[in-house]
Amino acid sequence: MSRKAAEINEQIPWQELTVGCEIYEPGTSRLTKTGEWRSKTPVWIEEKCKQCVLCAPFCPDACIPVADGKRGEFDYDHCKGCGICIKACPFHAIEWKEEEV
Repeated sequence: MSRKAAEINEQIPWQELTVGCEIYEPGTSRLTKTGEWRSKTPVWIEEKCKQCVLCAPFCPDACIPVADGKRGEFDYDHCKGCGICIKACPFHAIEWKEEEV
């Protein structure tokens, strides 16, 4: 019986473990919310944005969705706050916000 990793919880009965605990499907960050790691959050200022979409290909975690040639709001579940998008934006439409502890 094959199950997706998202369906498996912390309490897996031993009978459901694979032989040798081998992993049969690739890992994906979609299953892990890595955005909790960041100490600063990039904030998109839509009014300043010219929709050049230069920020999206520079994001190492693909956290800037683009649909129909226009960028959308950040995927904060996976954004680690590296700041590359801020440096890539020629219109200063992305700024830092300190994370609240």
